Amino acid sequence: MSVRPDPSAAPDRTGFGIDIGGTGIKAAPVDLRTGETRGAPLTVPTPQPATPEAVAAAAAGLVDRAGWTGPVGVTLPSVVRAGITHTAANIAPSWLGVDAAHLFSRTLDDRPVRLLNDADAAGLAEARFGAAAGHDGVVLMLTFGTGIGSALLAAGVLVPNTELGHLMVDGVAAEHRASAVRRGRDQMSWPAWAAEVSRVLKEYERLLWPDLIVAGGGISAEADRWLPLLTNRTPVVAAMLENTAGIVGAAMAAGPLRPSGTGH
Repeated sequence: MSVRPDPSAAPDRTGFGIDIGGTGIKAAPVDLRTGETRGAPLTVPTPQPATPEAVAAAAAGLVDRAGWTGPVGVTLPSVVRAGITHTAANIAPSWLGVDAAHLFSRTLDDRPVRLLNDADAAGLAEARFGAAAGHDGVVLMLTFGTGIGSALLAAGVLVPNTELGHLMVDGVAAEHRASAVRRGRDQMSWPAWAAEVSRVLKEYERLLWPDLIVAGGGISAEADRWLPLLTNRTPVVAAMLENTAGIVGAAMAAGPLRPSGTGH
């Protein structure tokens, strides 16, 4: 006779992610089986100036509000290697060379902290739960915002810190051609902006030969207005997780709370 497993006895698979941006910090527990946040994300404005100590304290406040007691994943708009931040996009220059993983861990009572680039976190989330789920080829995730963030994955394995928004395309940085901010600032029409995006994507294709491109950032909510206008050869799809992608990717990187228990 077979016995049906009791769902309530299944190991808890909840992680916690914090997504730090230039203007706001978002955090939430995440069901790592589905990629869904457990409740609406908690938010707080990014301190100004966004120094390491001020940002870490603000993030710790969100963890306290959530009542979370386990490991934490944190994204930053920075190149991150072994927990150390090497660039400072839209945050204070004092982040350069900081052992940020240690800083966050110390601020959070010495709990485990996993730190990663914000676009990399979004790419991991989309590859697991979103528009690139189940895709075993080369996936290029791009976030169009103040600049262009990038995440490159091959068969689901991340190549971290690609920073493709800084790639020069015909003498101009890609993100200076095709960021969402540039479209708004210069009041570009959708066809004019899509032409610049296509120009950038063709250069990425020439160098990387991706099988799929996932377009994220706030402008992906209007994907139907510009994706059909692109002229590059690789299929481009809109990101599915929208504003929670960074949180989800951070929680994935940190892993679930152990032992069983949600901590919130």
